[in-house]
Amino acid sequence: MNSSDQGLAKPGRPEPIKAVPVRHPGRWAGALVVLVLAAMLLHALIYNPAFKWDVVRDTMQDDTIISGIGTTLELTLFAMLMGVVGGVLLAIMRLSPNPLLSGTAWFYIWVFRGTPVLVQLVFWNTLGSLWQNLSVGIPFGPSFWSENTNTLIPTFTAALLGLGLNEAAYMAEIVRGGIQSVDEGQSEAAHALGMSRAATLRRIVLPQAMRVIIPPTGNETISMLKTTSLVQVISLTELFTAGHDIYSRTFQTIPVLVAVSIYYLIMTSILTVGQYYIERHYARGANRTLPPTPLQRVRRLFGGKPAPKEHDVVPGLEGGGHV
Repeated sequence: MNSSDQGLAKPGRPEPIKAVPVRHPGRWAGALVVLVLAAMLLHALIYNPAFKWDVVRDTMQDDTIISGIGTTLELTLFAMLMGVVGGVLLAIMRLSPNPLLSGTAWFYIWVFRGTPVLVQLVFWNTLGSLWQNLSVGIPFGPSFWSENTNTLIPTFTAALLGLGLNEAAYMAEIVRGGIQSVDEGQSEAAHALGMSRAATLRRIVLPQAMRVIIPPTGNETISMLKTTSLVQVISLTELFTAGHDIYSRTFQTIPVLVAVSIYYLIMTSILTVGQYYIERHYARGANRTLPPTPLQRVRRLFGGKPAPKEHDVVPGLEGGGHV
């Protein structure tokens, strides 16, 4: 090695950058406030004798409450079925180029969204005061079949009509918004291939619109579960009415309401989880990150495999589907 080579300084490694984490005192203060409030609430739940947790436990096991849960679930299921089917039909009518169909759908939505559901429940329960009998026959002519209105529309059916027909008006706007969110080029391409309007709607438009329709539909389902408590006005015994009957007899208002609220929270939590996975299913193929499942969140918390990032292949779509 010559003297000139010895005079050259060897390049050394750059000094490591000292990264100072950003401090967030506001977050810590907010977290501290939340923890204090949570501790105060927990202390009140445990040591406040007015809650009477033994009464809460006995109320949750009461046969009247269990029967009321069944009625609540039945009303929610059938009313949402009526709402979804009716909403799809009304949305199609609303978007129809036929002014008669479009106007009829608009009038239906205007009436049922513009009047309280409580009023509609009472109306259907007292329909017999308008028409004592409902008949089938020739318009303005003889009837072939007739039956008493109160026999045809008992209390449960009146509650179902009041909740389901009202829900159809709201679902119509949700479905209409979902259909209109799909680019018109999709329908034009389907029509160019010779597909009918019905086939285009069923196989092209609605599957893509579901990603927009599902979230508000899940919210409507959860809201319907709680709205069933309004049927108390027509003397139908569901979950809340069963609790009302119990605390009217025992005067244990707070413990019974706590028991009823626990059951409502359990049912809404189950519906929320179901909504989450349905949304995740229809999010496949969209150009965005799939939300992590609860199990994936736990794995990430303990240093497991991270959730799929944007443009990762979604399981089941390895043939080319990406997120």
